[in-house]
Amino acid sequence: MMQTLLFPVRDLDAAKAVFTALLGDPASDEPYYVYYQDGDLHVGLVPGGHDQGMSGPVPHWHVDDIAATIATLEAAGATCTSQPRDVGGGRLVANVTDADGNPIGLIQG
Repeated sequence: MMQTLLFPVRDLDAAKAVFTALLGDPASDEPYYVYYQDGDLHVGLVPGGHDQGMSGPVPHWHVDDIAATIATLEAAGATCTSQPRDVGGGRLVANVTDADGNPIGLIQG
Protein backbone atom coordinates (compact mmCIF):
# COMPACT_ATOMS: atom_id res chain seq x y z
CA MET A 1 0.00 0.00 0.00
CA MET A 2 1.35 3.44 -0.88
CA GLN A 3 1.42 5.22 2.47
CA THR A 4 4.45 7.49 2.32
CA LEU A 5 5.36 10.38 0.03
CA LEU A 6 8.86 11.82 0.49
CA PHE A 7 9.99 15.23 -0.77
CA PRO A 8 13.69 16.11 -1.10
CA VAL A 9 14.36 19.58 0.33
CA ARG A 10 17.36 21.89 0.22
CA ASP A 11 16.06 24.39 2.78
CA LEU A 12 14.24 22.52 5.53
CA ASP A 13 12.90 25.64 7.27
CA ALA A 14 11.44 27.02 4.03
CA ALA A 15 9.88 23.65 3.18
CA LYS A 16 8.46 23.31 6.71
CA ALA A 17 6.80 26.72 6.39
CA VAL A 18 5.01 25.67 3.20
CA PHE A 19 4.00 22.19 4.36
CA THR A 20 2.90 23.46 7.79
CA ALA A 21 0.67 26.02 6.05
CA LEU A 22 -0.78 23.18 3.97
CA LEU A 23 -0.98 20.34 6.53
CA GLY A 24 -0.72 21.90 9.99
CA ASP A 25 1.94 21.14 12.57
CA PRO A 26 4.35 18.29 11.82
CA ALA A 27 3.92 14.97 13.62
CA SER A 28 7.71 14.82 14.00
CA ASP A 29 10.23 17.62 13.54
CA GLU A 30 13.90 16.63 13.58
CA PRO A 31 16.86 18.26 11.77
CA TYR A 32 17.33 15.10 9.70
CA TYR A 33 13.64 14.43 8.86
CA VAL A 34 10.26 16.11 9.28
CA TYR A 35 6.95 14.43 8.63
CA TYR A 36 3.28 15.28 8.57
CA GLN A 37 0.35 12.91 8.86
CA ASP A 38 -2.42 13.64 6.36
CA GLY A 39 -5.09 11.03 7.02
CA ASP A 40 -3.42 7.72 6.19
CA LEU A 41 -0.65 9.42 4.20
CA HIS A 42 2.77 10.06 5.75
CA VAL A 43 4.32 13.12 4.06
CA GLY A 44 8.05 13.45 4.74
CA LEU A 45 10.64 16.14 4.08
CA VAL A 46 14.12 14.75 3.43
CA PRO A 47 16.96 17.25 3.92
CA GLY A 48 19.75 16.37 1.51
CA GLY A 49 17.39 14.20 -0.50
CA HIS A 50 18.72 15.70 -3.72
CA ASP A 51 22.22 14.53 -2.73
CA GLN A 52 20.75 11.02 -2.33
CA GLY A 53 19.52 11.05 -5.93
CA MET A 54 15.95 12.23 -5.33
CA SER A 55 14.96 14.60 -8.14
CA GLY A 56 11.43 15.15 -6.85
CA PRO A 57 8.75 13.56 -4.68
CA VAL A 58 8.97 9.76 -4.40
CA PRO A 59 5.95 7.62 -3.51
CA HIS A 60 6.79 4.75 -1.17
CA TRP A 61 4.91 1.48 -0.87
CA HIS A 62 5.03 -0.42 2.41
CA VAL A 63 5.90 -4.08 1.84
CA ASP A 64 6.36 -7.14 4.02
CA ASP A 65 9.55 -8.40 2.33
CA ILE A 66 11.61 -5.71 0.63
CA ALA A 67 14.15 -8.12 -0.95
CA ALA A 68 11.41 -10.31 -2.45
CA THR A 69 9.55 -7.23 -3.72
CA ILE A 70 12.70 -5.90 -5.40
CA ALA A 71 13.28 -9.30 -7.05
CA THR A 72 9.69 -9.38 -8.31
CA LEU A 73 9.90 -5.84 -9.66
CA GLU A 74 13.26 -6.49 -11.33
CA ALA A 75 11.81 -9.60 -13.00
CA ALA A 76 9.06 -7.34 -14.34
CA GLY A 77 11.59 -4.86 -15.78
CA ALA A 78 12.32 -2.46 -12.91
CA THR A 79 15.85 -1.41 -12.00
CA CYS A 80 17.02 -1.23 -8.39
CA THR A 81 18.60 2.20 -7.86
CA SER A 82 19.31 1.90 -4.14
CA GLN A 83 19.63 -1.33 -2.20
CA PRO A 84 17.74 -1.73 1.08
CA ARG A 85 19.28 0.30 3.90
CA ASP A 86 18.31 0.59 7.54
CA VAL A 87 17.13 4.10 8.33
CA GLY A 88 16.66 3.38 12.02
CA GLY A 89 14.68 1.04 14.18
CA GLY A 90 14.99 -1.81 11.70
CA ARG A 91 13.05 0.08 9.01
CA LEU A 92 14.44 -0.71 5.56
CA VAL A 93 14.13 1.62 2.58
CA ALA A 94 15.05 0.98 -1.06
CA ASN A 95 14.28 2.47 -4.46
CA VAL A 96 13.65 1.10 -7.91
CA THR A 97 12.68 2.74 -11.18
CA ASP A 98 10.14 1.49 -13.67
CA ALA A 99 10.87 1.11 -17.40
CA ASP A 100 10.32 4.87 -17.90
CA GLY A 101 12.65 5.85 -15.07
CA ASN A 102 9.89 6.79 -12.63
CA PRO A 103 10.97 6.32 -9.00
CA ILE A 104 9.25 3.77 -6.79
CA GLY A 105 10.17 3.71 -3.12
CA LEU A 106 9.81 0.66 -0.90
CA ILE A 107 9.63 0.53 2.90
CA GLN A 108 9.73 -2.54 5.14
CA GLY A 109 9.16 -2.31 8.86
